[in-house]
Amino acid sequence: MSDATQRCDVAIVGGGMVGASLALALAGTRLKVTLIEAIEASSAEQPSFDDRTSALGNGARRILEALGVWPQIVQGAGAINAIHVSDAGHFAFARLDAAEHGLEAFGYTVNNRQLGAVLWRALRAATHIELLAPARVHGVQLGEDAAQLQILTAGGVASVLQAALVVAADGAHSLIKQASGIGSHAHDYQQVAVVANISTDRAARGVAYERFTAAGPLALLPLRDGSYTIVWTLEPQRAHFMQECSTAQFCSALQSAFGWRAGQIQRVGQRHAYALELVRAQQLTATRVALIGNAAQALHPIAAQGFNLGLRDAAVLAELIAQASDPGAPALLARFAARRAKDRRAMIGFTDNLVKLFGDRHTAVIGARALGLLLFDLNTPAKRALSRLSFGFGGALPRLSRGLSLQGPGAA
Repeated sequence: MSDATQRCDVAIVGGGMVGASLALALAGTRLKVTLIEAIEASSAEQPSFDDRTSALGNGARRILEALGVWPQIVQGAGAINAIHVSDAGHFAFARLDAAEHGLEAFGYTVNNRQLGAVLWRALRAATHIELLAPARVHGVQLGEDAAQLQILTAGGVASVLQAALVVAADGAHSLIKQASGIGSHAHDYQQVAVVANISTDRAARGVAYERFTAAGPLALLPLRDGSYTIVWTLEPQRAHFMQECSTAQFCSALQSAFGWRAGQIQRVGQRHAYALELVRAQQLTATRVALIGNAAQALHPIAAQGFNLGLRDAAVLAELIAQASDPGAPALLARFAARRAKDRRAMIGFTDNLVKLFGDRHTAVIGARALGLLLFDLNTPAKRALSRLSFGFGGALPRLSRGLSLQGPGAA
């Protein structure tokens, strides 16, 4: 081993929202953490902190509160006080009101760029965290006792980092996942999400809309300033046209697809398009490796649960390794995989089945779906269960989700 080899307890590869959150969760522990990110957080080219908007459920809010960053995040967040779900061309709809469930809000919409800025400001102020950005991993060696990462900085400086645990938080097509031999199941939905901010002739007032159309779901999420961000799922060719057409054409087509519940669409901001697929890792761990966030599972945005699920990955892993003498020990990684199995499997299935259910245009299915929406609208327990979606599907809640520190009484 070279004298130039650096050492840490945990190396996190990927400094997007989930990777940054894990690093921040570990900042108060005795663990030495190195976070490696290929693109500066403040760069316009940073894909994790682009102009998309994330919907943070109350489970995510609890975790971010425990990390000490929620007061800064909520300053620019739009509260989701009510949700309206409808099926285009059919009379059935369902409504959810946060106040009816004793909630201040179902969740909050936050611009990813703003969220990234808050997380990275906190990281730069934290102790026991080394930030390597911009820097890339270009080689991985996994051994029984430790992992070695070959790292190259933007200035061309090469180094070797030895870690007891390598956490893959580097996206759906993760280099670390591939290097560890973990395969993925991928399903191309043959859909593209067109994302933009819009303004209508009346303020959003905290109402989020989810409308299911023949092409795919169309979501309008309220922003703090009374405008909306839209996530419009379309077939690829149609999405390309909608991204390139004139503002007037876009507003007219969107109005036709969505209707008038939110008022008349008057302005639209810059449009972006993202291909949609489900990518699911076949396992969450390998020798000295754990997967979190999109490296573990990249979801369709239909239920807006991708970041919420990834944040729970990070919260559980942080809890398990916070006081571990060996954070990459096989038994510990097995516990992580076991604790995440039910929530992960159920959320992936829930999201994928929603896409299939509302994408089926057979008459019998449409009728059953309409009846289901009507029954759901009358079913208070079902609404209550859906309102807790961002806390996950079963299993013990991680300490951070309960507002507890990683190192207090009863910690792992």
